[in-house]
Amino acid sequence: MLMQAVNTYLAIRRAMGFALDHTEGYLRNFARFALARGDTHIVAATAVDWASRTTSEAQRRHRLHTVIRFARFMAAEDARHEIPPEGIFWGRRQRPMPYIFSDDEIAQLLHAASRLGPPGSLRPQTYSTLFGLLAVTGMRVSEARNLHLHDVTIDGLLIRETKFHKSRLLPLHITTRTALDRYIDQRRRCAGADPHLFVTRRGKLSRTVVAETFHQVLKAAGMPHRPARRRLRLMDLRHTFAVRALEKSPETRQALGRHALALTTYMGHACVSDTYWYLETTPQLMADIATACETFMHGGTS
Repeated sequence: MLMQAVNTYLAIRRAMGFALDHTEGYLRNFARFALARGDTHIVAATAVDWASRTTSEAQRRHRLHTVIRFARFMAAEDARHEIPPEGIFWGRRQRPMPYIFSDDEIAQLLHAASRLGPPGSLRPQTYSTLFGLLAVTGMRVSEARNLHLHDVTIDGLLIRETKFHKSRLLPLHITTRTALDRYIDQRRRCAGADPHLFVTRRGKLSRTVVAETFHQVLKAAGMPHRPARRRLRLMDLRHTFAVRALEKSPETRQALGRHALALTTYMGHACVSDTYWYLETTPQLMADIATACETFMHGGTS
């Protein structure tokens, strides 16, 4: 019964546009744990015990809140489901500070990708084009992996039904389009009938293999040249794009607001606060904001 409740909850929330990949793993794990105890409904004590079985306070809090949201949904129709109490675990997960690539580092990354083996294969062209496209468009890795050949249109890249069932069109600079067309010519000769833009001999690119190849290329390029506080991620290319786009924003507050809203739409963010988070990732942006505030406080018109 609990597992069926999980299926219902996930189906309804996904119909509203939520991906819930991590949530599904948590809830199925919780349901198996509860069923092993003989629970047929959500029991608060079971949920707290399950959530506590991890070493991180932040993760304990996140696990419990996942069950709390699930319990509220189920209790609305069946009061036998108990809603666990909040405030038991206080740890908060810190959003990791992104690594912002320099232009030279991106060039080195793409050069290293173009030297991947095996010789004569499509692999070096696939990954140098994929990583380059991520860097200049800011799209999500999953969006790039899901691209089909027919999504490359005259007007740009069509990103179909991603988060929250949104689709959007990404315009391409002429240099990007030229590089993409060159790759497509090679891909058509080598990759057969698979409809995906980026493929291997087995078909669509695997998320795991893409991540592994990215780190192989980083190592080959000797990056980063200075110690990083954490392992670099493909998502950092998206972060880099967003920060560079904000750095090019007009200076007035009204223009900055319009620029940020346009960037929110372009990147497919659910809300503008997800875009404003990037303001704190570059000293130049924060210095510009501080200067504008000082000017305003002293009677300026910035």
